[in-house]
Amino acid sequence: MKNKPTLRLLALASLTVASVAPAAAQDAPYFYGGLSVGQTRASLDHDQIINTLTGLAPGSLSTDERSVGFKLFGGYQFNPWLAVEGGYFNLGKFGFDATVGPNTLHGRMKMQGMNLDLVATLPVTDRLSVLARAGAAYGKSRDDFSGNALAADSRLSEGRTRFKLGAGLQYAFSPSVLLRGEVERYRLPDAVGNRGHVNMVSVGLVFPFGRAPATMAQRTGYVAPAAMPAPAPAPVVVVVNTPPAPPPVVVAAVPAPAPVVAERRRVSFSADSLFAFDASAVRPDGKAALDGFAKELQGTRFDSITVEGHTDRLGSTAYNQTLSQQRADAVKAYLVTTDGLDAAKIASTGKGESTPATKPGDCKGNQPNAKLIACLQPDRRVEVEVVGTR
Repeated sequence: MKNKPTLRLLALASLTVASVAPAAAQDAPYFYGGLSVGQTRASLDHDQIINTLTGLAPGSLSTDERSVGFKLFGGYQFNPWLAVEGGYFNLGKFGFDATVGPNTLHGRMKMQGMNLDLVATLPVTDRLSVLARAGAAYGKSRDDFSGNALAADSRLSEGRTRFKLGAGLQYAFSPSVLLRGEVERYRLPDAVGNRGHVNMVSVGLVFPFGRAPATMAQRTGYVAPAAMPAPAPAPVVVVVNTPPAPPPVVVAAVPAPAPVVAERRRVSFSADSLFAFDASAVRPDGKAALDGFAKELQGTRFDSITVEGHTDRLGSTAYNQTLSQQRADAVKAYLVTTDGLDAAKIASTGKGESTPATKPGDCKGNQPNAKLIACLQPDRRVEVEVVGTR
């Protein structure tokens, strides 16, 4: 019967997942798993436990309320701000030694269980986020009591579902490895029905499965209008007089062919649509965009192609210059190796943060945050210019 609250909790969480998932699916969701290890500290009413077991108050009491705990967890990140997470936790072992009159009493307690939480994430920078969690934990306490204060050694257990809270920080080393630091409180019963809680301070690793940063803007392009061909010259009338003067002969000159004018075409790709988080390897979506661009060039005799990488102003100038050059080189390499374009006619260069698309004053501030990162998105781009003729 004690499992019914847990079953109701799981059913409610499932309905929550079903109702939220369709709305958040377009925000690049992913599954994840992980492991955390840390220090635990219990707050239990030992006097009440001893009184419940013996009917007496302890004379002297020494407690061991610190231990090492761990948790295994998995979750589903609906969008950058919300996830549902469940797992198994083991909070370690705690104990006490007491005298009850002339007798002794010893207690040893193990606490473990399952939890289901909603986890809110607030991005602070591209890599750092603040976490807050609220949920429920089905905790079970297994207690062993011994000593001559009891008629016989006893082993008791108790399980309850209680509310739990937590908060922490999360840092992304890469899209596939995250580091968490958290503080959580588990409200758990002891084996004789008293209330208590255990605090856990932990550090853990999180491993997303198939995570891809959300694309902030789709590919946009501008194609310069083709130069107008020069107008054909007007027909020239030539009058030829030969003796004896025959009737004049009118000869129309054949117009010269129009000069061939090279066409310039410039296309801009959002860097967020081509590359993953803080990386220069072309993503599958980016490869599809470049394949479409190469297909549009079919039938064009191009003289040269210039690939330029651009970044926003966040980060150091040297780092931005290196990243922009790496991304320009990656686009060139893909167009050559996959789409078969002539490498000798393609040049790649990194512009860093030197030529932003945003205007001064459009995006205020220098400290990275979600609003400023989104405002500077147009600056993060790769521009490709083609010079050729059809």
